[in-house]
Amino acid sequence: MQTKISAAFKSGAVAVLAVFSFCGAAFSQQVSVALLQPMEIQPSPMIKNFVTKPVPPAPVEHRFWDRENRFLFGAVAGFCAADFAVTHANLQNGGRELNPLTRPFAGSTAGLAANFAGETVGVIGLSYFFHKTGHHKLERMTSVVNIGASAFAVGYGLAHR
Repeated sequence: MQTKISAAFKSGAVAVLAVFSFCGAAFSQQVSVALLQPMEIQPSPMIKNFVTKPVPPAPVEHRFWDRENRFLFGAVAGFCAADFAVTHANLQNGGRELNPLTRPFAGSTAGLAANFAGETVGVIGLSYFFHKTGHHKLERMTSVVNIGASAFAVGYGLAHR
């Protein structure tokens, strides 16, 4: 046991000494700063004056309850109501809820209705948040994505009765 430790220590010491000996040779190859020729001093470039352009006015912000949002929110509410109706009919006929977020509410009609009403309110709330933070494309896309998801759910539910 003693010989293994001493052999490992000796080989480690040899490796460390080899590394230190190579480091000194590497540092001795550096060029002295005193031997470098000074570069020609160049005058600094002229600073050019520039003309500032006026900042264009910010686009006029639309109101949250504008025509497009009213249409989108109506479509969200309509597709959520259709999704509720198809889901409720499928559950009454022995089907099962496939959405894991909606599944806990599928035990009762009131719970299922509250889920879909909450989904509609959540979409409007998220759109309002995006509106207030200036993300107007996301404001509209929130409704569009929800409409697409609900339309898919309604189509799937009707196809698998």
